[in-house]
Amino acid sequence: MRQQIKILQSIVSRKGSSRVLTFGIPHVFKALQLLSLEKFVSRSKFCKELHLGEGAIKTLILHLKEAELANTAKSGTYLTQKGKKFSETLSKIIEKECTLAKSSLTQGKHNHAIVLKNYAYSIKTGLEQRDYAILYGSSGCLTILYKNNRFVFPGEDRDCLKGDIDTRKRLKEKLLPEEGDVIIISSSNDSFVAEVSAKNSALCTLAAN
Repeated sequence: MRQQIKILQSIVSRKGSSRVLTFGIPHVFKALQLLSLEKFVSRSKFCKELHLGEGAIKTLILHLKEAELANTAKSGTYLTQKGKKFSETLSKIIEKECTLAKSSLTQGKHNHAIVLKNYAYSIKTGLEQRDYAILYGSSGCLTILYKNNRFVFPGEDRDCLKGDIDTRKRLKEKLLPEEGDVIIISSSNDSFVAEVSAKNSALCTLAAN
């Protein structure tokens, strides 16, 4: 997995004398997710979904092409075979995502949850995941482990969702957690910030292990 993260990091690095980039690895990851869902993705669709200007999108596509993960045609940008395999490898770890309503545990207006399959061993206190999310504007980020059919905070055994039936049900239905999985939940007043900050936290967690 480190190799995949290194490739993402190379995509967001400046090439030669290019300007400072306005996108990061969570934007690239979301772009790859879009490309995995649709055969062709237009620049306008990228702009809308990634909240980036056309110049940034042109640069992102160029970097994807240089990494041989994507190519372009009149219909738009599409994944190469290498890009498809790359995306499939990432999706085996970052398998599912979902939004969550505001609750006693998730107090943001918008909350975005991501599951990391079988990565509980890599989590220390959860503070690292919070810091990764804050880099992209998160107002708060929780790290929860799935152990013994319970949702627990790192270093604890108490079920942190015992009194929150709705959140527990949604996480189970949407993320299908299994023993040893990690769930990162990032919050923000903006839905895109909640999503991209959760993605950054998940990807940086993979990069650190």
